[in-house]
Amino acid sequence: MQSLAKPRSLEPLPPLAVHLQSMAYVNVTMRRKKDSSFDAVPELSHARDIRPLVSLARLLSPSPTPVSAVSKLGPSLETPDRRVTAFLRRFPAAFVESVGQHNIPWFRLSDATARLLREERDVFAARRADVCGCLRRVVLMSPRRRLPLRVAQGMLWHLGIPEDYFKDLDHDIAQDGFKIVISGDGDDWRELGLIDDAKDEEMPLSVLQLNAMRKLRSVEEVSVPLFPSKGLRLKQKIKDWLERFQRLPYVSPYEDFSHINRGSDVSERRAVGVLHELLSLFVTCSAERRRLCCLRQHLGLPQKFHLVFERHPHVFYLLLKEKTCFVVLKEAYMAGEDTAIEEHPMLEVRKKYVELMEQSREIIRCRRSGKPIELESKSGKETISIVYNLFNNGVQEVTGLSLQVLTDGGKSGCNGGLMDAAFDFIIKNGGINIEDDYPYKAVDGKCNINRDIV
Repeated sequence: MQSLAKPRSLEPLPPLAVHLQSMAYVNVTMRRKKDSSFDAVPELSHARDIRPLVSLARLLSPSPTPVSAVSKLGPSLETPDRRVTAFLRRFPAAFVESVGQHNIPWFRLSDATARLLREERDVFAARRADVCGCLRRVVLMSPRRRLPLRVAQGMLWHLGIPEDYFKDLDHDIAQDGFKIVISGDGDDWRELGLIDDAKDEEMPLSVLQLNAMRKLRSVEEVSVPLFPSKGLRLKQKIKDWLERFQRLPYVSPYEDFSHINRGSDVSERRAVGVLHELLSLFVTCSAERRRLCCLRQHLGLPQKFHLVFERHPHVFYLLLKEKTCFVVLKEAYMAGEDTAIEEHPMLEVRKKYVELMEQSREIIRCRRSGKPIELESKSGKETISIVYNLFNNGVQEVTGLSLQVLTDGGKSGCNGGLMDAAFDFIIKNGGINIEDDYPYKAVDGKCNINRDIV
């Protein structure tokens, strides 16, 4: 039966009713490949412990202090151990334990730790402009050219700036070009800004732009250096997507990005550039992933920007240590000299803290095994020998102070002479009790092994 209704004429829709949306998004799912070369880097393998260790070192002093002075600070210091006392005992090369009244543990800084704290202060004083310049770059990456003070405070450790930088008036942040803006009541309304607000300042070049300048003498074509992990093969569609991704327009972390669609590949490329620039400013070019996620709103990153770490394993490496995920910038560790990333002034000091931590591990292993061992330092310039000076029922035990003397004085020997003389002195006297019993003064001279201890 034929319908009597008139057929509808197909009229074109008005231009405003046509909505086309094209996206080049590829659902990239890459298998995480474990890279043992990053796990073997001491600064990364000890990243979970080094921050609370240095924070406790700043709270203690070279003279004995009761553990009650710091025992309640575990949550704020984020010590892995529930008890601060247990954490301090894990590092006998950094903290010397003694027993005070009522059998309360007392701790003091070892000479090596005290020297490192002084060296850290000296490096900051000498390279203050460079170190604080990293913080200025982070502020410039913010769309408002401001950061909440609590957010900036949490980044001081990664930037190599003393953590009392905003609290101690002696630091005088104004000389570095910073100011604290108070827009309301409470800490949430305190922000870190720039005195000049960077109105007439020319924006700095990012590390990726500097890399392009070194290779191509131009910043028109900026690519992200890729460092594939060994044994990782990509599907052809992912390879094609990476090639298209490298050809996308580059948006500097310091430029205006309000015109970019948050769901586009260009937005993802900007997120990669922002995270690349941010990590390149840190001391070890790494940070905890959860801390980076807190910066999303303040750096203008998309909602699920954390997926960038999984979609770009050639740029970032996810390091899992003690239930904590760290993001590592591969370029800093695999590019060698072919990169514009400069070594942070505080990196050498951090490496020396790591040496103390590794020496502490060997000391504890030595105590448990009951066998004397030798600790080879990272520099390879000296060997610190551990001497057991007390013998009870055939079991060799170590007195902490005697062991600490050898750990602190191993580099200088006995008055600049042979360490064997210092060992003979300790064994002869059955150990030592106080600092005045040291048989050497770490200066040129001879070791007086015939002197009597106090």
